[in-house]
Amino acid sequence: MARIGASVYTSHVPAIGAAIDLGKTAEPYWQPLFEGFEFSKQWMKEHTPDVIFLVYNDHATAFSLDMIPTFAIGTAASFTPADEGWGPRPVPQVVGHPELASHIAQSVIQDDFDLTIVNKMDVDHGLTVPLNLMCGTPAAWPCAVIPFAVNVVQYPVPSGRRCFNLGKAVRKAVESYDAPLNVQIWGTGGMSHQLQGPRAGLINKEWDQRFLDRLIADPDGLAAMPHIDYVREAGSECIELVMWLIARGAMADVNGGPKPSVAHRFYHVPASNTAVGHLILENRQ
Repeated sequence: MARIGASVYTSHVPAIGAAIDLGKTAEPYWQPLFEGFEFSKQWMKEHTPDVIFLVYNDHATAFSLDMIPTFAIGTAASFTPADEGWGPRPVPQVVGHPELASHIAQSVIQDDFDLTIVNKMDVDHGLTVPLNLMCGTPAAWPCAVIPFAVNVVQYPVPSGRRCFNLGKAVRKAVESYDAPLNVQIWGTGGMSHQLQGPRAGLINKEWDQRFLDRLIADPDGLAAMPHIDYVREAGSECIELVMWLIARGAMADVNGGPKPSVAHRFYHVPASNTAVGHLILENRQ
């Protein structure tokens, strides 16, 4: 049967993608950030999965205010990097896994989570920047990717508890798939930042670090945190962090298994006007 071997958590700042695309990763401003992912790239080479279930948010690229799915799963065979206003990023086409994606949709919907099934969509920096940070920019991504888009742009957005329980349902779905696939689940977005208004540029380092501590040690308690705490303490766009709870909910310990091991933890500010957090958790065998 398929299994989830690890979860990965990382910010998906668009300026990180621009720094990669424009060859600026060694510049003094960017070098400390990319240095923090050197371990991750080597870890990824040594732990390449068959499939990544990648949780991200679309930034008015595939979706808009005309249509706002709360949860959308990509079931296509491939996904094209989106043109976000300055041309598509020079990154590989994303190869999907329609069979596993369709199985997850079937299982999760039967567990009472209403998913939007998307058979064609472009994917933006929310998905491609995490792949860059973990894999570099290869000629082809090293494995299949199932895009899973969450609405954290237009209220109402899903609660942390809803996301956490969805992760549990995804784990159940993966483990019921009849093929020996090694799957990773990634949660992306955040950390603290606000892009508009009088608090634009807000970064709360202490709150971010507490979030990482609780994500590791107290995910169930963290899932109960209301939206207002995210926004008040760490900025309006910090609400993206509820997506990390989907990945955390898919780990073994919150489903009756052993605690995960922390393979890597990294935190850096600033990246543009955003705090960058990163964590790799491995399920113990």
